[in-house]
Amino acid sequence: MDSQTSQSAQASQSPHPPHTFQVDLRGLVDLLSHHLYSSPKVYLRELLQNAVDAVTARRAEQPDAPAVVRLHPADGGLRVEDSGIGLTEADVHDLLATIGRSSKRAEGLQEARSDFLGQFGIGLLACFLVAERIRVVSRSARTPGAPPVEWTARDDGSYTVRTLDGSARPEPGTTVYLTARAGAAEWLSPQRVRSLARDFGALLPYDVRVGEEPVAELPAPWDRPYPTPAARRAALARHCRELFGFTPLDSIGLDVPLAGIRGVAYVLPAAVSPAQRAAHRVHLKGMLLTERAEQLLPDWAFFVRCVLDTDSLRPTASRESLYEDETLAAVREALGERIRSWLTGLAAGDPERLTAFLAVHHLGVKSLARHDRAMLRTMLPWLPFETTDGQLSLEEFARRHPVVHFTRTVEEYRQVAQIASAQGVGVVNGGYTYDAELVEALPSVRAGTVVAELDADTVTAHLDALDPGEELALSGFLATARATLDPLHCDVVLRAFHPLSVPALHLDDRAARHEQARAAAEERADDLWAGILGSLRGSAPRARLVLNHLNPLVRRIGSLKDPELIGTATESLYGQALLMARRPLRPADSALLNRSFIGLLEWATHGGSTTREDGR
Repeated sequence: MDSQTSQSAQASQSPHPPHTFQVDLRGLVDLLSHHLYSSPKVYLRELLQNAVDAVTARRAEQPDAPAVVRLHPADGGLRVEDSGIGLTEADVHDLLATIGRSSKRAEGLQEARSDFLGQFGIGLLACFLVAERIRVVSRSARTPGAPPVEWTARDDGSYTVRTLDGSARPEPGTTVYLTARAGAAEWLSPQRVRSLARDFGALLPYDVRVGEEPVAELPAPWDRPYPTPAARRAALARHCRELFGFTPLDSIGLDVPLAGIRGVAYVLPAAVSPAQRAAHRVHLKGMLLTERAEQLLPDWAFFVRCVLDTDSLRPTASRESLYEDETLAAVREALGERIRSWLTGLAAGDPERLTAFLAVHHLGVKSLARHDRAMLRTMLPWLPFETTDGQLSLEEFARRHPVVHFTRTVEEYRQVAQIASAQGVGVVNGGYTYDAELVEALPSVRAGTVVAELDADTVTAHLDALDPGEELALSGFLATARATLDPLHCDVVLRAFHPLSVPALHLDDRAARHEQARAAAEERADDLWAGILGSLRGSAPRARLVLNHLNPLVRRIGSLKDPELIGTATESLYGQALLMARRPLRPADSALLNRSFIGLLEWATHGGSTTREDGR
């Protein structure tokens, strides 16, 4: 009884027979068209890929076998013939009718055999993006005695297989027939097929034709012999115009044998943003893989567009982008080194072309030089920087000035440039992208160079102080001026400097601006938040208005006795100094400018006669 019960329990627990996944082909085609492939045009690439791989497989076994692919668009359909390895009836059931199965994966392994283009076993499904029926007639070269076999599939997921007599396909190979689906006939038109075949197959190594018109254009433009370097540049420039639509400044060969790469990089004729992702054309074993390869080059090389052929990079399942792996990282580094070598070569042997290039793309080279000290050393005589001596290289500027002063922002540079230049202080505008980093790196590549950030204290120190007695005589005026600007968190100092035409100079630095922002926020905040902000008040330096005692207007203002008029004049000098520095105005600054302008008008129209009677 116990034994029978145990056997019954075991029987009840025995597993059910396994089930097989069912595939809704319509749903799968919709998935491919909306999420895997970017456009229905990839159907032709997949047809070419299958044909080329079939020829490659046959030639691996029969090196003298013909290598022919023919495309014949007509009457709303397309016929593609190849002289490849072909299929038997068993192959058809095993490969064509099993989604994801591919003969081009290494036996027992997941990696693809390196001599084939495809590997995922879904390529033929791409044809359903434009076709309602696919008919395949194939004869195996491996099994010469096997009859031709026909596989016909429809987009509803059904298919039939039958064997044919020998006359249906006398020679080994495969013929694929597509019948256009409703609304997709244009994709199978002769003009569209010819255009897509040229685009995808321009570098294929076999005899590929649309009708009788060759598709491939071999050797590739970068591999063709030319009588002179100038002739090569001209030919590549024509190729760039045809491919990318612009005439390049120059072309850079991308021959990297260890990575299996041949190609060319075209230098853009106009500056582009570093944030703009470059799109490059990548061929895999001659077949166009993608026109939008964004991760092919280092980020700093945003000034070129590439077209190349490779046999080492790995495509994603959609075969429209590159798989990010160690191989791609190594290729990226190798291509970056090739562009770096081109720049070094220009610096050594063709300074005119380098100058023309840097006039447009100095930003890219500066980006590279930030991390590459050898490149920074090479480019020092060439990279342009804005300085108080004009547009100069850092090498030339460092030769002129014992200390290379720089500012970190454009606003700071504009505040001090004119005054510093008049005092003989050399300043580099480090406010542009990468410039401050490169100036700071200068001592690492140029021994003995002294670099210092220019702040308000340094500028003030270079201005001539007044005689103590003379400054004491103006103490009343200075006290009134300082009280006027104290609410704006700005001090007033008196110095003598050139040029005489500048009455006042507004100086601050980042710490002073932070303190101004904190104080302004404290004024607007409620009691609780104002208390918190007030506790953050530190000993940060304040902005300062430096009055030029050599300026006649400042001298006249310094002799005024009326405190209200001194305050109005001080506000006017402050506002004018802000405008001269091209600083963004705070609401308080705008209100001050308006108030001082109105005050001066009132004084001129109502108080002018009294002033003249007083002799002021």
